[in-house]
Amino acid sequence: MCGRFASYRSAQDLADDYEVDEVTPAARAVAPSYNVAPTQQVRVVLDRAGPHGRTRELRAARWGLVPAWAKDARIGNKMINARQESLVDRPAFRSSLRQRRCVVPADGYYEWQRADDGGRQPFFIHDPVQPLSLAGLYAFWRDPERGDDDPERWVLSTTIITTAAKGQLAELHDRVPVVLGPEAVADWLAPDLTSSPEALGILQAPETKLAWFAVSRRVNGATQDDPGLIDPV
Repeated sequence: MCGRFASYRSAQDLADDYEVDEVTPAARAVAPSYNVAPTQQVRVVLDRAGPHGRTRELRAARWGLVPAWAKDARIGNKMINARQESLVDRPAFRSSLRQRRCVVPADGYYEWQRADDGGRQPFFIHDPVQPLSLAGLYAFWRDPERGDDDPERWVLSTTIITTAAKGQLAELHDRVPVVLGPEAVADWLAPDLTSSPEALGILQAPETKLAWFAVSRRVNGATQDDPGLIDPV
């Protein structure tokens, strides 16, 4: 699974990295974090089709997907991850797979193992060469408690797709987030791609070579957030 991650690059750096056409004010307002937790605001990259062609946007989204049909936003608390194997079977994810795909930029993510003393030892997993482009889905949800003139009546939310771990990573956890290679990002974001089988095919891209090391157990506290969290111990 992916329950915490680090995303500390600036909005401008992300805009440059992903060749973004538009950065929303909300995306600029998301603070860099070394310990992003579920339900917090995260930055997502998505492509929208418009009258003048394709526009790439950097937006802010609530981590934990809230389907359009949900009665309460709290359902998203249980949808921070979406299993690749069941995307077409889950009503919460099926339509987003066809029409609302995104990338969640991350500088690395955390996973835990049980330590000899009975505690939980966190590890920071990253690509030593480049930041991670985590495959995600997004949805828009209309908050029924807000008026039609309220600019916050629409909630943008996201989930990170996970798949079965392979190789040495499986020693840390049986699930890992799907990491898209640079060549797969444009295909994944393409708004004219509406075929579930084709979208799933993009997720079968070659595996990214990741590295990991143990970090401070301070990561276990969701309120902890500083550069020292990703220092090896």
